[in-house]
Amino acid sequence: MSRRHPNVLVVLTDQQRWDTTGVHGNPAGATPVFDRMARTGTHIERAITPQPVCAPARSSLQTGMYPTSTGVFRNGLALDPALPTLAGLLDDAGYATGYIGKWHLAAEVSGHGPVPPAHRAGYRSWLASEVLEFTSDAHHTVVYDGGGEPVRLPGYRSDALVDAAIRFLADHHDRPFLLFLSLLEPHHQNATDDYPAPEGYAERFAGRWLPPDLAALGPGALHGGPHRHLGGYLGQIARVDEGVGRLHDALRSLDIARDTVVAWTADHGSHFRTRNAEYKRSAHDASVRVPLALTGPGFDGGGMVRHPVSTLDLMPTLLDACGLSVPHGLHGRSFLPLVGGGTDPGRPEEVFVQISESQVGRAVRTSRWKYAVTAPDAHPWHDSSAARYVETELYDLDADPYELDNLAGLSSHREVADALRKALLRWMTRAGEAEPVVEDAEPRTRRGRRADPEVTGLPWEGVRFGHQ
Repeated sequence: MSRRHPNVLVVLTDQQRWDTTGVHGNPAGATPVFDRMARTGTHIERAITPQPVCAPARSSLQTGMYPTSTGVFRNGLALDPALPTLAGLLDDAGYATGYIGKWHLAAEVSGHGPVPPAHRAGYRSWLASEVLEFTSDAHHTVVYDGGGEPVRLPGYRSDALVDAAIRFLADHHDRPFLLFLSLLEPHHQNATDDYPAPEGYAERFAGRWLPPDLAALGPGALHGGPHRHLGGYLGQIARVDEGVGRLHDALRSLDIARDTVVAWTADHGSHFRTRNAEYKRSAHDASVRVPLALTGPGFDGGGMVRHPVSTLDLMPTLLDACGLSVPHGLHGRSFLPLVGGGTDPGRPEEVFVQISESQVGRAVRTSRWKYAVTAPDAHPWHDSSAARYVETELYDLDADPYELDNLAGLSSHREVADALRKALLRWMTRAGEAEPVVEDAEPRTRRGRRADPEVTGLPWEGVRFGHQ
């Protein structure tokens, strides 16, 4: 018999592509636990981040609002403490709240390590680091406790954080709880630009998988590209998958598995520097599409949700699953009505994406189409939005799921682009932005099509980006 207010456990990976999972067709076999969650629980087939950058995406996960409204439209900015948050609302409802791992929402207030209590968004139990990639490496994990003191956690990094999460579960299972476990894997280690998997794991997955976009776009101009990284990348994911399996075991051992909603998603994906000089910060699915599966009360046996869903919707969905009211004014919308084959007549057909740091960009994605625009006159580090954008990308995802055939500027697709532009403008105003001018893409012939917009010579070229 499930409690009236279920427990909530959120597992967040960093920079994990959607197609690393078996349920999305990956043949490497790195994610049996995620795949089982997706098959026995609820699988959001097209989960899209609202921003393909670490801090902005995390601000949306905590608030259900777009990054331009959270105060965190790029890295290096702090979340507005006055905003309602998932932890704050569950704390008010009597939940024990805990956060473990990478935070990335306090910026200069905390430096790289300890986060002051006023900037923890309502989490009471705390074992985290503001920028975990700068206070740890694969086998040397340092986080900070509620008093701001450093804590060294032994073991491989994701294992060490999972161990800490299991201790939280053991200490708080006698009352409803929210635990948010924020892992760094499979993010690259910044100082070395590699993917340090546990011993033997990179070898297990080397050469097992090369997604079509990376195969077609080549190794990338910088650092050898994905070909040398994918073994470690998948090895990290495989170890995380095993860790999530241990979390499920702990829930069963504590006899609270039936009472606990478990959600696994990522902040954004990775295109391994094939689309720009970054690992992300583009509108492509490799950058914005992430895994999302949920199990537990309200989600077991929920099947596959095919309607595109923003991960910004996760916060109101979890509140809804806990039987709590969703605050007025959130941009996110509970997707609980879609679970189990249900419908949500008021839900838009598109999801909306904001992009910063590499460009000031915006995009909408439907089940079939991707439409993206860029602001050529805006500075992507200083400007959160712009008054003028130009169409840069249009992809037919049914025919071209890995977005290798850019249709922007083709007269044959002008009507489609016009309809998507109207949808984009609706989303921008809904997110609190002033309605801009969006200019047509430069007309092109089919011979002139290319996979990516031309970016050389734009005003942000050479900008030094923030924390990866």
